[in-house]
Amino acid sequence: MSRLTVNDATLHYDDSGPADGIPVVLVHGHPFNRTLWAPQTRALTAAGHRVITPDLRGYGDSDVTPGKVLLSGFADDIAALLDHLGVGRAVVGGVSMGGQIAMEFHGRHPRRVRALLLSDTSPSPETAEGRRFRNRLADRLLAEGMDGYADEVIDKMLASYNVTALPDVAAHVLGMMRATDPRGAAAALRGRAERPDYRGTLAAAGVPTLVVVGADDVYTPVAEAEAISRLVPHATLSVIDGAGHLPGAEQPERFNAVLLDFLRTRVSARA
Repeated sequence: MSRLTVNDATLHYDDSGPADGIPVVLVHGHPFNRTLWAPQTRALTAAGHRVITPDLRGYGDSDVTPGKVLLSGFADDIAALLDHLGVGRAVVGGVSMGGQIAMEFHGRHPRRVRALLLSDTSPSPETAEGRRFRNRLADRLLAEGMDGYADEVIDKMLASYNVTALPDVAAHVLGMMRATDPRGAAAALRGRAERPDYRGTLAAAGVPTLVVVGADDVYTPVAEAEAISRLVPHATLSVIDGAGHLPGAEQPERFNAVLLDFLRTRVSARA
């Protein structure tokens, strides 16, 4: 684990694999941390890729910025991390909120994106109802902590059948959620409540894009992923059976096979 101070916050990250491999930045969702990507890190580094997995500010081992953190702030943190590592361009991907951060990064720093991975995410702007929900949830997490929330959403983060079928995965996901600082989770929720519309920049995307979704995702269902794949020119869509909102954790072998094939066939090794 390494660290970098950016805009008054120390961010922790892992930089794994060969330095000359194609860099792949994987951004976790809410309320998780970089260990969510452990199965992908192992598979990608074994295939010769360089994998960069940050803890977003407010999550994992990174410092908390209380109040509100916009998705643009998270995206600029990733740009600063790539500057620090001397990485000009990278494959940038994420799941759920992490996918929205990847879309924000693409909009703000398009020349730094070799390809996009968008897993179980949505490009649409937040609705008025969604803004109210996220701000109320932020208030609740600050007042009550993470435990009750984690217990309530575990069977939506994972496909409900995987909570019992994959006890180690469920324990890991619950552990990440419970360990998240409520101040960090609340700040991200308030920022995400103000997220913009990414559909315009995606429609103009000139980079290879992989869209992945769990077949039984209740938060961002298959129809949402299909809409993204129709929007993005020449996108590749993969539906992962036996998974919900976190297919990289629930079905890592299937997810990794799809991602590795995409990197092999669609992403150039040239910088």
